[in-house]
Amino acid sequence: MTREEQILKLIVEYFIKTAEPVGSQTLLEQYHLPYSSATIRAEMNSLEKEGYLEKTHTSSGRVPSGKGYAYYVERLREESVDDSVKYALQKVLDAKTKSVEEVMKEACEILSNMTSLASVVLGPKADEERLLQVQIIPLSEKTATAVFVTDRGYVENKTFMVEGNIQLNEVQKSVTLLNDRLKGTPISELIPKMQAMRPALQDYIVEHDVVYQTLLEAFLRFSAERVKLYGRENLFDTPEFAEDTKKLQRVLKLLDDPAALRKALEQGTQTSEEGLNVTIGDENSGLSDVAILSAEVKLPGQKATSISLLGPTRMDYEKAMGLLDYVSKSLDRYFNEEKGESEWPTKQESKKTPKKSQKQPAKKSQSKAKR
Repeated sequence: MTREEQILKLIVEYFIKTAEPVGSQTLLEQYHLPYSSATIRAEMNSLEKEGYLEKTHTSSGRVPSGKGYAYYVERLREESVDDSVKYALQKVLDAKTKSVEEVMKEACEILSNMTSLASVVLGPKADEERLLQVQIIPLSEKTATAVFVTDRGYVENKTFMVEGNIQLNEVQKSVTLLNDRLKGTPISELIPKMQAMRPALQDYIVEHDVVYQTLLEAFLRFSAERVKLYGRENLFDTPEFAEDTKKLQRVLKLLDDPAALRKALEQGTQTSEEGLNVTIGDENSGLSDVAILSAEVKLPGQKATSISLLGPTRMDYEKAMGLLDYVSKSLDRYFNEEKGESEWPTKQESKKTPKKSQKQPAKKSQSKAKR
């Protein structure tokens, strides 16, 4: 590691820990570097000119730029996974009665709790699934639940009341018609087909509006983007967002828009050696202060589903990437029955297992593109 790289690494890690701009004197006092203050300032000036550091308006200290974070992620960080995460995940996976959805939910909650970031599960797109079946389950003489199932195992339901003279057996006739006409339809095409069927439903039920609106609302929810979010409240405690309402509003707007969130999650600009997609500060979407880490997990009967961590660019990349990599690969093995007997840690193992990078540090004479 060159001197310049060492200084960049320490600046990134100190800023991640404190959220305070870093000056040469701070580096000397905190890390007892064997260099003079003038030498450190010269290296920091060089890093700033090359775009790896930025100078703040409020002090003489520097903070990492998006380019600086990207270089740190690619070349300078180490990786560790605390055993507490391993044991927490093992406890989830040992409960054999849990559904796929429950396992994914609890794994994402572990990620959010351990990293203080938001976690996201991004399922298949609506045009990649097809309607398998609609069922009506009577709950009483005047109430029933409509259940919708896709060929990927996704389930949506809607409970409704039948008013007036409509009988549940008449509702069942409508459901039979829906199954005949809509089975195999891509989820993204359900709404227009449902609307086109309205006259046909009217032939079965005179007072059909209650049933039609109930089924239409369920289809609308059914057709929505498959995005599940956990740990949203963690973002409110992040200094970058808590102290800047405009930044927070932009992030919350993204989280409340499933289509925009899916687009952001799918725009990973780097691939780390672990196979994680990394996006640090997307200027095009106005999210220059947001970083997103994503990993794929293959679920039974589905294409790969992604799990992501979302937070400020000043996130702890060593910890977050290590945990996401461990959790995603553990889930992939679990769902695909590849877990070996020696996979889980024993109590005798050390608390942290550092990962040594196989890449050689860039030398000072290398071009910026390869720094």
